[in-house]
Amino acid sequence: MRNRFQRAGSVIHYMGGILEVLGVFMLLPLAAVVYYWGERGDGWATVSAFMVPAAIALLLGLILHKAFAPANMNAASSMLVCALAWVTAAALGALPFVAALGSSYLDAYFEAMSGFTTTGITVLSGLDTMPRSILLWRSLTQWLGGLGILSFILVIATDTGDAHHVFSAESHKISANRPVPGLSNTIRGFWKIYVLFTAAATLAFTLEGMPAFDAFCHSLTALSTGGYSPHDASIDYYRIAGYANFKLIEYTATFVMLLGGINFLVHFRVLRGDVKALWDGTEVRYWWRLIVAFTVLIMIDHLHKMGATTKGYTLVDGQGLEETFRYSIFQVVSLLTTTGFGTKDIGSDFFPALSKQLFLVMMVIGGCVGSTGGGIKVQRIAMLDKLMVRELFRLRVPSKALSELVFDGKIVPTDEVRRLAALFFTWIAILVFGGAITAFFTDHGPLEAMSGMFSALGNIGPSYISVAEMIAIHPIVKVTYIFGMLAGRLELLPVLLLFSWKAWK
Repeated sequence: MRNRFQRAGSVIHYMGGILEVLGVFMLLPLAAVVYYWGERGDGWATVSAFMVPAAIALLLGLILHKAFAPANMNAASSMLVCALAWVTAAALGALPFVAALGSSYLDAYFEAMSGFTTTGITVLSGLDTMPRSILLWRSLTQWLGGLGILSFILVIATDTGDAHHVFSAESHKISANRPVPGLSNTIRGFWKIYVLFTAAATLAFTLEGMPAFDAFCHSLTALSTGGYSPHDASIDYYRIAGYANFKLIEYTATFVMLLGGINFLVHFRVLRGDVKALWDGTEVRYWWRLIVAFTVLIMIDHLHKMGATTKGYTLVDGQGLEETFRYSIFQVVSLLTTTGFGTKDIGSDFFPALSKQLFLVMMVIGGCVGSTGGGIKVQRIAMLDKLMVRELFRLRVPSKALSELVFDGKIVPTDEVRRLAALFFTWIAILVFGGAITAFFTDHGPLEAMSGMFSALGNIGPSYISVAEMIAIHPIVKVTYIFGMLAGRLELLPVLLLFSWKAWK
């Protein structure tokens, strides 16, 4: 019996190591507790809110790590470790919300899962008066989840021969191409870039007049394309509060989100002096075209709305072209990178009907492969586009003519094409299922109901369901969205494998 479940023991062994690292990570918000002691509820209550979960993670991790022996990892066991890592991280990451805010455990788990998967849907309100340690923890969950929990563990853990199995289970975040020899070196290289960009963004926001704490939190969540903000009004807070540089802050946030939405292999090449990396790949060219196309369409839609005076439409905060461009480019980048920062609620009357439909399309597409963004990914959209062109080509030429799917000069293996088709079909099926659940248990119409699952599965925060409505939404819908967030982040297979009895043997 012991040998039959050797894989389960190995999975639990590796989970112990992950819990140990997570426990240390949960101690970081204590720095905010000490610095802001006595302000907005930070004090002994928030100390225990982090110390107790951290102690549980460290103790449990140590026990599991020592009690179970490791074994050689394969694809199945690595996927089990991956799925368990995200489920367990959210389970422990939820405890500070329960202890410090008095949230129900379901809401706390929802918030933590939304954080670690960089989805950004929130069921918390009153952020402007919340303890800063809690706000920092929300931002840290998204920053850790940006490049992946397991990739973070591999950066600081000892190299093992199973690293490639474990990391590949986290799937699409990093392309199979490696800029330097060795998987561990590649991952460390990406995390160095990640940390560098985070520091640069923090400095930029601070120089533009944003409070240092806000600057750090927004840097963590903009680069990770998570979208959590320490303010209920998100980035629009700085316009409402009268900050002189609020426009510059919005443009900077747009740029940082762009950095998060681009493949980190591109960043690596650019930092090494290879600037042509910004346009020499099929995916990145599609990326720029999508940004330009959606921005132009949204601008035209807004300008048309602004000119339709017979319907009483006006452009909020000015009639100028600059405002139209700023709102449009910010919203397009925020949604394409699946960040979800908002200067306006995407379900509000500020956006015309066409814009709202385009928003849903952008939420599905997402960022580039190897980025921190969610969604189906631009590369897969480009491949589907080429697949359609190939099928049209096959109808026009003799059946024996060569018509393989070629991407960036390489023939795409048939298995990868099948995987792409299966993934796309599964996405649609889960979207329909989640939308149906939302419609059944709420009073929302079809578009609003579907947008909630679009948001969860695409790992992006905004939807046509307001925060107040999301807080009060039926528990079954929240559980459905939790599953959607995890499935969207891990691309379903590792999640389903958890329920396979044979996978544990």
